[in-house]
Amino acid sequence: MDMSQTLEWASTRTHAVLVTLRRDGRAQSSDVVYAVLDGTICISLTARRAKTHNMRRDPRVVLHITDPGSWSYASIDAQAELSVVASAPDDAVVDDLVRVYRAVTGDEHPDWDEFRAAMVAEGRLVARIHPRSATGQIH
Repeated sequence: MDMSQTLEWASTRTHAVLVTLRRDGRAQSSDVVYAVLDGTICISLTARRAKTHNMRRDPRVVLHITDPGSWSYASIDAQAELSVVASAPDDAVVDDLVRVYRAVTGDEHPDWDEFRAAMVAEGRLVARIHPRSATGQIH
C-alpha cells in the first residue's frame, strides 16, 4: 500500500488497535484513539500501562485501523518512539498532548488548566508511531 494514501485515509479516523509485543513475544492488543500529525501517528498513553512497557522494551508495533462499513482496513507496521512523561502543566509533552486532544476530538477542551493538570497527574506521554509499511485495502 502507498503510505501517503494510507496516512491520508487514517487521518480521517481516530480509532485503532495497537499491537505491541510482550516480553515472551506474544502479541498484546489495545484499543486506542490516535491522531495523524505531520505524517506521524500520535497516541496519548499513561506510563503505567502494559503497552507502554512493551514499547519501551521493543518499539516494533502494528497499528490496525478498520472501517467495516466499506470493507477497508490498514495494518501499519511501525516503530514507536515514546516521549518523556509529562512533569509540569506547561511542559512540551503537555503541549503535544493538547495537540493530540484537539486533533482527535476536533474541539477545544472546556478547561485547559484542568486538562493540563490531569495529564501530569495521570503520568501521560505521547507515543509517536513512525510507519514503515502498510498492508490492507482502502475502498
